[in-house]
Amino acid sequence: MLRNILLTTLGCLCIWNGLHAQLFEPNMPDHDSKPYYFGITLSYNTAHFKAASSPRMMNYDSVLLAQAKSVGGFGLGLLGTLKLIPHFELRFNPQLIFANRDIAYHIKYPVYPEDSTSIKQVQSALLSFPLDLKFLSDRIGNFRVYTFVGLKWDYDLASNSANRKVEDLVKVKPSDAGFNLGFGVNFFFPSFIFSPEIRFTNGFGNVLSQDPTNKYSNVIESLKTRMVMFCIHLEG
Repeated sequence: MLRNILLTTLGCLCIWNGLHAQLFEPNMPDHDSKPYYFGITLSYNTAHFKAASSPRMMNYDSVLLAQAKSVGGFGLGLLGTLKLIPHFELRFNPQLIFANRDIAYHIKYPVYPEDSTSIKQVQSALLSFPLDLKFLSDRIGNFRVYTFVGLKWDYDLASNSANRKVEDLVKVKPSDAGFNLGFGVNFFFPSFIFSPEIRFTNGFGNVLSQDPTNKYSNVIESLKTRMVMFCIHLEG
């Protein structure tokens, strides 16, 4: 009985010492003195279009715009961070992002009832170049939170806007600019920083490439990009 109590007490002391070291003995104590540092990024995203119906839609009696749908994708990239002043950093985070966006249409006079809805997929392979200004909280042991805001420019390697042979597909322009905002958490480990992050991105302009011969494009006035990303940064 006494032996079990001693073993339990010893185990609790070991656990407490480990937690104490994690919470109160900082890992990477010289990190905040670095002028810059680098890392890698893994991300998951849900992307969609903000679609505005065209005033000309009433002239078309076969296809009506229903709604844009969010679809999942993923990405990977590099990370470079420059220290500016205490609590402020400038971060460049280029990524290759694979994103999918669906647009659902209502067919007014389908040949078969099951064809009353048509889904048009827009698949993108984005080279994304976001530049963010980060604000960091004070570090508490091996934990810190941060927020950021910034601008981004994307180039779609899979853009179909120049493809004249593709019929009945919604065509989008390759370039898009927008803004980022979000927040994240830094967990400091002995040799790296683990940083989960939520990022929201909105495009500024209309990426729809109008095609007067495409009945699916004619019912749309504009398409603007929207994306929510969950990122994992591994920083050194």
